[in-house]
Amino acid sequence: MNYEARFEQKPGVCGGEPVLKGTRVTLRTVLASLAEGATVQEILADFPPLTETDVRAVIAREVS
Repeated sequence: MNYEARFEQKPGVCGGEPVLKGTRVTLRTVLASLAEGATVQEILADFPPLTETDVRAVIAREVS
């Protein structure tokens, strides 16, 4: 699966940080939640616009 298509980066959105497409949720925010021990389900509850595939895309990008 092409996870890169799930991200976008625009100068006027979240200071130019990469975000999940169509949201203002940065990859850094998702990674910080995971680092603090949040589960995928907890992240989805905290950020309703996200899908499980979005969270998995962030993880896949980080480990690649």
